[in-house]
Amino acid sequence: MSAQLLDGKTIVITGASSGIGRATALLAGRSGANVVFIARSTEKLQDLAKNNPDQSLAITADVRSLEQMRGAIQQAVARFGQVDALFANAGVYISGDVSSGDPGAWSELIDINVKGVMNSVAAILPELMQRGRGDIIVCSSISGHQAIHWEPVYSASKHAIQSFVHGLRRQLLTSGIRVGAVAPGMVLNELWGLSDQAEIDRRAAAGEGLISEDVAEAVYFMLTRPRNVTIRDLVMLPRCQDL
Repeated sequence: MSAQLLDGKTIVITGASSGIGRATALLAGRSGANVVFIARSTEKLQDLAKNNPDQSLAITADVRSLEQMRGAIQQAVARFGQVDALFANAGVYISGDVSSGDPGAWSELIDINVKGVMNSVAAILPELMQRGRGDIIVCSSISGHQAIHWEPVYSASKHAIQSFVHGLRRQLLTSGIRVGAVAPGMVLNELWGLSDQAEIDRRAAAGEGLISEDVAEAVYFMLTRPRNVTIRDLVMLPRCQDL
C-alpha cells in the first residue's frame, strides 16, 4: 500500500474514537494523510491523536448538531488549509423486535445514523465544491441493501442512507466530488458489544465476522482509485455470513 496516495490529503472522520472510525483514522495517518478525528469522547480522541500529533486534529463534536459540524470543518481548514475527504462513520446500533422496542431510542438512532450523516455532508460540501474536488464516503451496512428482520430500525436508517448517497452522487456528477458508501456485514467491534481481542480474533478466523481494519482497508481502496473511478457501493461480508 503506497503512502504517497494519501500524502498531504486532509480526511475528516466522524465516529473516530472507536471501531471502524478509529481503524480508518489510524490507517489514513499511516498513509500520509492529515486526519481530523471527530467524536463525542474527548479523552479517546486525544489519546488517538497522540499517535501522530503533527498530522492530527481531534475535535469533540456531535454529528446531530449542524452548527458543531460546521465549526469542526472550519477548524480543519484553519489547521490544514483545506479538506479533501469525509468519512461519515458515526453511528449507533439497535436490534430487537419492534413490539418491545423503545421509540425514544429509535429517534436517537435516526438522529445519529441519518441526520448525522446529512449534517456532516452539509458541513463539508461547500468546501469541496469550492475546490471542485473531493470525496464523500458514508459508512452504510448490508442492512441498507436488504431489510434484516432482527434489526428493522437499524435497517431503516441504513436504507435511508443508501438513498441519500445515491441521490447526492447524481447531483454531484460533474462537480469533481465522488460519493460512495461502504456497506459491511457483521463487524467484530464495540458497536456490536465485542471488545475481547482474543474472541474477535477467533471469530474472524472462523469467518464469522469482519474486523474494523477490514473496513478501513475498503475505505482506503475507495479513496485511492484514479479520479475517473467512483466506487458507488462496496458491499463486504464475512465469509460465513448467510445474507
